[in-house]
Amino acid sequence: MCLAAKNLLSLRRASIAVALILGAPVVFAGQQAQVAPIHISVTEAIQRAQGNEPTFVASVAALKTASIDSYLAKTALLPSVTYHNEMLYTQPNGQQNSGGQVGLQSSPIFIANNAIHEYTSQASINETIGVKHFADAKVASANSVRASAELEVARRGLVATVVSLYYQVADAETRQQLLAEALQEATSFSELTQKREAAREIAHADVIKAQLQQQQRQRDLSDANVFAERARLELAVLLFPDPRTSYSTDPPEAVATLPARDEVARLASNSNPEIRSALANLKASNAAVTSARAAYLPDLALNFSYGIDAPQFAKRGPEDVKNLGYSIMGTLDIPVWDWFSTQKRVKQSEIQRDVARVGLTAAQRRLIANLDEAYTEAEAAQNQLTLLAQSVQTAAESLRLTKMRYTAGESTALEVVDAQISYLAAETAQADGIVRYESAFATLQLLTGTL
Repeated sequence: MCLAAKNLLSLRRASIAVALILGAPVVFAGQQAQVAPIHISVTEAIQRAQGNEPTFVASVAALKTASIDSYLAKTALLPSVTYHNEMLYTQPNGQQNSGGQVGLQSSPIFIANNAIHEYTSQASINETIGVKHFADAKVASANSVRASAELEVARRGLVATVVSLYYQVADAETRQQLLAEALQEATSFSELTQKREAAREIAHADVIKAQLQQQQRQRDLSDANVFAERARLELAVLLFPDPRTSYSTDPPEAVATLPARDEVARLASNSNPEIRSALANLKASNAAVTSARAAYLPDLALNFSYGIDAPQFAKRGPEDVKNLGYSIMGTLDIPVWDWFSTQKRVKQSEIQRDVARVGLTAAQRRLIANLDEAYTEAEAAQNQLTLLAQSVQTAAESLRLTKMRYTAGESTALEVVDAQISYLAAETAQADGIVRYESAFATLQLLTGTL
């Protein structure tokens, strides 16, 4: 199980423990107790968990945020348009000057202002062209791709947790059923020994042995009930608003065929989110290096303004002077000296790029190892299913023959108890083997992106 899945499982267990310690009933407004259990398949359990698990929801929000950042970075490459309006009044100083449009005008008391009354109403188009802006857009785009891959990583971690809990519930219910049947078998044998003791056919030691076995099965069934309830609550925390909701699951069935190793490797290499995330991180790091180096280059700023900037808020002033017009301005800022700040920023980005390269190679190695481990586990689990089924048949036949021999007085109670224990162990091992294969097959589906 991956680290994200283990963390989610630990979080579920901690929340269950807190609920049990507090012992307070959880009441939800407008919610009523379920009359009939809700049937939940593995696919539906995954869909429900995706809407309730906060870590996965946070990953979805991170992807949306990264997508918006990418959009904003791209729009920064386009010209911006503003419509600027301003009215300025300056106190006159009592003198006149010839700086007006026509003839003399009163001089403003502040020399920085052009006139006592000044009106500005202009549409302004601004565009800044620089290498840094294009590099920043690439960084934001790569970060968006990385967020998408991280969302898939979170989804697969959540799926791994849900599948594990789902099969734990199925396995716990199977154990309950097996232990209930074992208790019935032990009770039947205990009654048989009591009847034979009453008929003076066996010693009291056989009755004690049978009763001990019956008591042990009662304790085992009680523990199985507790384990099953705990497993159901841990899964229900992910699926329902009220963890006490009654639901049922599908029993595990080992019917899926294990694909060829080459096919699994091909699918895993094409759709592995860890590799995509590492690649996107490397692309973002390369673009960040370019963005840092762009500080050595000049930026060109262009401005086009159209409107009025005159003592009158009108298209024309005194003597039909034109107030409406345009201006064009270009600015080229050339960096000269910044006390090696740009050099340090470039060095920082290069260090992060080297880390991203190591992360990519590590993700590739981890994928190969995880794929081989998962396939080997699934292959071994599949090969053992036939042997486990044979063991159950053999143990059942051994128990039947041993009970017949005991009825005929040819075996002891100890042999019957040993046969019962062997039969229960074989059935439990078969149930665990089926769950083991289903879990291993689900892990392969996660690695190949088919689940």
